[in-house]
Amino acid sequence: MTPDPPQDDEDAPSQSGRSLGVDLGTKRIGIAVSDAGGVLASPLTTIDRSSNAVSDHKRIAQLAAEEEAVRIVVGLPIALDGKSGIAANAAKEEIQRMSANIDLPIVTWDERMTSALAHKALKAQNVSEKKRRGQIDKIAAAIILQGWLDSRRIARTATV
Repeated sequence: MTPDPPQDDEDAPSQSGRSLGVDLGTKRIGIAVSDAGGVLASPLTTIDRSSNAVSDHKRIAQLAAEEEAVRIVVGLPIALDGKSGIAANAAKEEIQRMSANIDLPIVTWDERMTSALAHKALKAQNVSEKKRRGQIDKIAAAIILQGWLDSRRIARTATV
């Protein structure tokens, strides 16, 4: 089974504006936002999962509106071997349901190792393990979003 390629909005190189990065966790949803120029991603907030996915998706839509985002970039948990496993399939299903509640393009980006990178960054900054739990998801979302932003910038440079 080959992995699904990361999705991208067709007019990505020409469409500027802020992007919202999303890390779909089982307990929390990490949210990050980019600058309007699409250069830098910053952690924004964490949403505690409720028992109602529609409510969670509406909160993401609300944050996207507040931040004037033109798209949402959701991390897709591809397995280390590059295959789309149970977690990636569950994320794809949630993204499909999310698109019914959010009137913005939703693209995916391979999120392999983002949580590990976020843990490592917080540990290097001597953030206590207790405080890390509240920060990890939004930092992972920023890493996902930054990877996507960087890939767009590289693609634009390669086509010029």
